[in-house]
Amino acid sequence: MITIVEKYGGTSVNSVDHIKRIASRIARTHSRGKRVVVVVSAMGRTTDQLESLASSVFPRANHREMGMLLSTGEVISSALLAMALQAMGKRAVSFTGAQCGIYTDNVFTNAKILDIRIDRILKHLNRNEIVVVVG
Repeated sequence: MITIVEKYGGTSVNSVDHIKRIASRIARTHSRGKRVVVVVSAMGRTTDQLESLASSVFPRANHREMGMLLSTGEVISSALLAMALQAMGKRAVSFTGAQCGIYTDNVFTNAKILDIRIDRILKHLNRNEIVVVVG
């Protein structure tokens, strides 16, 4: 079975309407018998808003904490997209990078991928689920 990987950036997921539109497109692809993995960024200006919040708390925050904070925007997008797909009757699951088997070095906010273990992704794809991953 063919696996399609789609990536949607911040402007593509910047509102609930955009997320629902993308979900419809993904659902159509899935209904055509394709396995689908979707990678999503944070919604619209979320990253900018989170950076602003961080600088108001501590202008010189370390990279680890900034990475942790900024990742929350992508987690929100991935969960909302999975929910939108579920509302359309599709089985979907969202994952952080670590949850789906992507391992990186410790260069926070600019990490390099060290290993990808796709077993968990494949398990869900083989269950005919759409996999949504933070990006």
